[in-house]
Amino acid sequence: MTRYAPRYFEDFSPGDLFHTAQYTFSESSIIDYAFTWDPQPFHLDKQYAENSIYGGLIASGFQTLGVTFRLMFQAGMFGHNQGGRGIENLRWPRSVRPGDTIRVEVRVAKCIPARTTGQVVVDGTAFNQADEDVLSAQFINIIPKRPTDADSA
Repeated sequence: MTRYAPRYFEDFSPGDLFHTAQYTFSESSIIDYAFTWDPQPFHLDKQYAENSIYGGLIASGFQTLGVTFRLMFQAGMFGHNQGGRGIENLRWPRSVRPGDTIRVEVRVAKCIPARTTGQVVVDGTAFNQADEDVLSAQFINIIPKRPTDADSA
């Protein structure tokens, strides 16, 4: 797994590219998530899913989003993250199925400074093992500025 040192706002520049580790979706993880958070039958019932437009069990898009964020955070680049302002343009162009392994590429789109923090806006794209995109979104993160000597006085 690629690990980046936690970064402050000043450490990000538009165009920076980061890569995450991978995660493999199991049938049981898909069903467990769906049972609790997204109980649509094509996430829960194999037979129903086989007869649906999906032709088989698929992960909830919300589960895919959660795994994508986890991979981004675990990569370490947002170790100083103070939360988010939102997610824009969230898309699920392909379904994630049991056995699929995803990884995420994160590109810094823009950096917007504020007084003690800044917004680091990143474009995240999750790819499956065939390098097909399964999720794309723009994440707006609040990242603190680097402390100065004056901050500790």
